[in-house]
Amino acid sequence: MEKFRSDCPISCSLDVFGDKWSLLIIRDIMLRDKVSYSEFLGSEEKIASNILVNRLTVLEAEKILVKEVSPANKSKFVYSLTQKGLDLLPIVIEIMDWGAKYNENCPRKEIGKKIKKDKAAVIKELSQSLKSKIR
Repeated sequence: MEKFRSDCPISCSLDVFGDKWSLLIIRDIMLRDKVSYSEFLGSEEKIASNILVNRLTVLEAEKILVKEVSPANKSKFVYSLTQKGLDLLPIVIEIMDWGAKYNENCPRKEIGKKIKKDKAAVIKELSQSLKSKIR
């Protein structure tokens, strides 16, 4: 059995997705339509391949993502969110909003402007769109 830092719900959550990379992978699936290892490697944050493999494995083990053979290319895998992963959407949106609000180096792009105008509507719209893709 894995040892957790504490029984605090925040700490327990961070034990699952609180590293530097996991939420960026989740973001890529949720908001950037990335689904494959090579697409994640191409993100601007430049995750190292060994770290990407590790985080994908952890997210899959935690049932946040599911890995399947690509229907387009049987020699590749694709990742999609589970319901547990989709439930992170409001958290991802809140972190985006907070980052844009308090960091002048992170200007609001199109989705950020929508979030500022009507956060609940953005979450509802994205949630409905992503529900058709969950496994």
